[in-house]
Amino acid sequence: MVGRAARSWAADPYADALGAGRGPLFLRRTDGWLLPLEVERWCARADAVDLQVLAYCEGAVLDVGCGPGRLVAELAARGRPALGIDVSEAAVARTVRLGGQALHRSVFEPLPGEGRWGTALLVDGNIGIGGDPAALLRRTAELLAPGGLLIAETVAGADVDERVDVRIVRATHTDDEDADADADADDGASETRAGTGAGGTEPGGEGTGDGEGTGDGTGAGDGASGDRGAFPWARLGTPALLRHAARAGWRTDAQWAAGGRSFVALRNGSRRDARTDRRRSSSADPANSAAVISSQWARKSSADRAVADR
Repeated sequence: MVGRAARSWAADPYADALGAGRGPLFLRRTDGWLLPLEVERWCARADAVDLQVLAYCEGAVLDVGCGPGRLVAELAARGRPALGIDVSEAAVARTVRLGGQALHRSVFEPLPGEGRWGTALLVDGNIGIGGDPAALLRRTAELLAPGGLLIAETVAGADVDERVDVRIVRATHTDDEDADADADADDGASETRAGTGAGGTEPGGEGTGDGEGTGDGTGAGDGASGDRGAFPWARLGTPALLRHAARAGWRTDAQWAAGGRSFVALRNGSRRDARTDRRRSSSADPANSAAVISSQWARKSSADRAVADR
């Protein structure tokens, strides 16, 4: 079963906003609180703050929840190896049109180059994916090479650590409009299940198989909620993320704020651990294996066929 968040981010309000390149669009909590989604910024070119983030990246970059692809496209234009993943087909299509490479895929599904990415990005609120920061940090550690870098954007200026159920809504909406969006998403989910083949979701859909809601593309998977259209989400300030990261064995590499936004760079284990883990995994990862990203990858990668891990 495809997760609620994948359906929500694929539903008309989000796809329509990406098509138009503007909002207004919000995440609405079950108590009615609204979090504005910065669609205009996401659909614009990478700005000065984004460029600072990209300058910090190392090696091949995996943009988790790449959205409309401004960061992947900027990296590609600079000749940097990068791949975006997102559960929104509209987001993936826009990324490809901008010249980036992207897969219609959840972060919790099998991905190319697992264990060999140099940098993973969780920006634009994507630390909230799945509503379970600990699970997301574990999964990101699996994707990165030993000693690899995670750059996460946090809630600026606040020690926030909350897990809530949210849904995607327009600026003005009615219950009927929300119901229509749910119906459209269910139709799209049926089509996706019919056409994903080997590249479809793992058993349990967008979940990890142990009951944890998961997702991608600034989205999450199935979670316990009385609201059929809602999905689990998390919001973390920098102090909260550092607490979660320390418990999971990450090292803090850097913290910074710019343009009203806040970022943390985390290191996946120590350099010494990296050398040890690399020796231990040598039988599964030959020393002469090629780079994670290859310029020979098909530009229009789709969810029903994994990109070759060369």
